[in-house]
Amino acid sequence: MINPADMNTDEVHTVLDTLAAAGCNAWISGGWGVDALFGRQTRPHRDLDLAVAAEDEAAALLALGRLGYVIETDWRPVRVEVVAEARGRVDLHPLKFDEVGHGHQAGLDGGSFRWPKECFTTGAIAGRPVNCISVEQQLLFHSGYEPRDIDRADLALLHTLATEAKRTSDIV
Repeated sequence: MINPADMNTDEVHTVLDTLAAAGCNAWISGGWGVDALFGRQTRPHRDLDLAVAAEDEAAALLALGRLGYVIETDWRPVRVEVVAEARGRVDLHPLKFDEVGHGHQAGLDGGSFRWPKECFTTGAIAGRPVNCISVEQQLLFHSGYEPRDIDRADLALLHTLATEAKRTSDIV
């Protein structure tokens, strides 16, 4: 069942285009990230999870503000979620990149999450190439908590993709 408040593909593209025009690189994670890796939308999505460079966070929030998005949840430096009525939600995850290209995201407990440079890849949403994170990183982010039904669906897709990738690499 589609909820009108869910993020649709047109809005995902609008958000990505707006951020690109503002000079902000963004990588899709979460449910849309799984679908980008899979190459098609497999379920409705409440929000769009995006990793952005921490130094681009202010520009990203300003650009999203011009689309009508306002801050709803502010857990900076960990994450900040913005919402626009009848458009959807965007959950920004600011990353500090080191000199090698690995991203580091602050954690709620004072620790940090590592985003290895190898995890930044591409996928497709509605036939359009998009930046997203790898199957391996998605699997890592889906561990350590009790999965909900949507998480189990995403995990099943990720395991399918991981199996296909292993099979392909075994052939080569």
